[in-house]
Amino acid sequence: MNFISTPIDGLLVIEHQVWEDSRGFFIETYNEKPFRLNGVNETFVQDNLSNSRRGVLRGMHAQSGPNAQGKLVRVLRGSVLDVAVDIRKDSATYGQHFSIELTERNARSLWIPKGFLHGFLALEENTLFAYKVTGFYDKDGEIGVRWDDPELGITWPIPEDQLIVSDKDRLLPLLHEINNPF
Repeated sequence: MNFISTPIDGLLVIEHQVWEDSRGFFIETYNEKPFRLNGVNETFVQDNLSNSRRGVLRGMHAQSGPNAQGKLVRVLRGSVLDVAVDIRKDSATYGQHFSIELTERNARSLWIPKGFLHGFLALEENTLFAYKVTGFYDKDGEIGVRWDDPELGITWPIPEDQLIVSDKDRLLPLLHEINNPF
């Protein structure tokens, strides 16, 4: 595994080695030792999987409180534009975002520590998106910000009138309106 720093402290891109032969391929997607050697000293407690149509935008979400979540995300089938926004109050990069295309072909993952909003846009039909999380789901710890908040400045590669966004996500507040626990 190759760990690549991003412009936002703590946010890491992981490139996985792919072993291919006539039978297919093999990828080691998680191994505690290299993660710890690269500063990710977390215990994962839950795995989640979503299936999305092209144009589905999920986010921008975070889990706060005692079940605040770090996330290790990757694509099993299809592709997404994956976005993380730093909402750590004391961070030099507060309010800044990082985006990356994750695909079944590029064998990359993104490590998103606690204190980040997270969202993704499915770029292909039938996209399978997997994430390991460090905290259990807690409805009372849910926070979120609108995906189209101008303060975030996220450029989504599919026109707005073609996006499929839940009613819940459309009603999320703007970044400056949230009670930020981070």
